[in-house]
Amino acid sequence: MYYPYFRGKQYELITIRENAALLADSGFIPIIEPVKEVLNGLGRALNAVRDANGSAIVIVNPHHGDYADDGERIIEFVRGGLMEDIELSPAVLLKEQCSVQEAVRLCGEFEDDPVTLIHAGFANGPALTDALGQRVNELRHIFLEDSCGRLYRRHFQGQERVLLRDGFQRRRNRDHPPVEFFSDLHVTYAEEGMTGFGDFLTVGDDFSEGGGPAYAIAIHLTFIDPEQDDAMFVRHFLSVRQDTPADPAGKFAEALTAMIGVLDRGDSPILETNAVLEFRQLHADRHYPGLGYVKKLAMQHHIETLARYFED
Repeated sequence: MYYPYFRGKQYELITIRENAALLADSGFIPIIEPVKEVLNGLGRALNAVRDANGSAIVIVNPHHGDYADDGERIIEFVRGGLMEDIELSPAVLLKEQCSVQEAVRLCGEFEDDPVTLIHAGFANGPALTDALGQRVNELRHIFLEDSCGRLYRRHFQGQERVLLRDGFQRRRNRDHPPVEFFSDLHVTYAEEGMTGFGDFLTVGDDFSEGGGPAYAIAIHLTFIDPEQDDAMFVRHFLSVRQDTPADPAGKFAEALTAMIGVLDRGDSPILETNAVLEFRQLHADRHYPGLGYVKKLAMQHHIETLARYFED
């Protein structure tokens, strides 16, 4: 149903690991694009998914990070006993530069396994369907909405089709509005002819190895508004000071104080998730855990919000 897309950075993998039970219980399947050479963190995340009786998708030809030029080690990693222990689907990422021959070769590495195709800019749909033959209907197809129009998607009428939308608008933190639309796919994916939907959580599709100095600190919390047909929005809580990169801990406290003020008004549609409770504890303790941890809590809150929506 829900397919959150993670890059294999430390705190994204920790998010999967710490929320493996919630993901499994909700029927959510994380997509992971490994971007770091060291695979220990990925292994720990997948072990947690296994222990929770969950499922996962791992991209074997990443576009970003340390394996962008050669994903053979990822293939070996996935085939090295993992698929016997966990409900794991190897995924082929179909970017613009991927040839039909390479796509078929990668699918052939997992001839008897439940392969996922992630359509992300690849244009020659008819040639790929011809090359894959009958097997194309046996694969799960995930379409990045910004890269795959409806005409392209018509070539792939498999049993499982997922539409993935990047609802997070990347910009300088200081330029975020207080509230903006995030997505309605959790409501409308079936109307799009899909069996599931996905997003890039509160991180977005843009990839960078590391961020520069933060002039403004932001906390991004998503919420579903029942007064607007259950559409999802994101609330950006910003620090007051935004002119220099100094004092990130103090700026985090400012953004956190703004968040607590809105939550304590009593009329906010933002759910009091476990992640929000941890934000409250950080506020009470006056503790700054680092920006990676803040992103992890925001991602956890997003997962919890969608889990609660489908539970209700």
